[in-house]
Amino acid sequence: MRKIIPCLVLSGAALAAFAGLQFAASAEAGSARVTTETARSGQPVVIELFTSQGCSSCPPADMLARRLAKDPSLLVITRPVTYWDRLGWKDTLAREENTQLQRAYAAKGGEGAGVYTPQIVVNGDGAAVGSREGDIRSLVRRADRSGSRITATTHAKGGMTVTVSGKSDYLASVSLVALSSSETVRIGRGENGGRTLHFTNVVRAEHVMGSWRGERQKFTVSASFLKTSGADKYAIVVQRPGAGPIVAAKLIDI
Repeated sequence: MRKIIPCLVLSGAALAAFAGLQFAASAEAGSARVTTETARSGQPVVIELFTSQGCSSCPPADMLARRLAKDPSLLVITRPVTYWDRLGWKDTLAREENTQLQRAYAAKGGEGAGVYTPQIVVNGDGAAVGSREGDIRSLVRRADRSGSRITATTHAKGGMTVTVSGKSDYLASVSLVALSSSETVRIGRGENGGRTLHFTNVVRAEHVMGSWRGERQKFTVSASFLKTSGADKYAIVVQRPGAGPIVAAKLIDI
């Protein structure tokens, strides 16, 4: 019998919440699609899904992420992690950087904090079990939408200029995230052995373009960064240091 509880490791501050996680049934992921108010700033709320091909509890969250990505007020980013590779199947999309980011989020504590899969982190702040749509809906409603504004202009000969404007009392990094809009993987072994899984907006690469601290500032992206192997879309993410809150984001189709 397959487990129905989220795969959990080094849960830390999530222990108190874990008692409520064990009944995160896949049927919940099939409930009504999350709807949100249009962001006042025109920027989407960022949903980062930490998942693994080796976790039997993750497919419902992967399916939910696929549906959420159709909502223009949300930016879904899938971040496969590495720590379940020991269960008999090495995740073909996992990146150690994703694992380290999740651990950094967990170290901050707060709602839903911990290192487990599936997990969704909303705007770099609150977290929830990745298949619990109701909890995710609540986090999205409470997300701060008053951040900076991002515009992007592509150049005829390749490359792009990104402009970040607004006010901030905090330093923030400005990153380009290369994404694969759709990945299909046939799992050969492990908890999901024999299954074919689908993933949405999977991180292929990330590049920090610089730092921003309020006012209008431009960043230049070279054409080479817009030719990442396996990527067909890109996102700009403005985030406070130390895995802090995401203050702005924008999805860019190339």
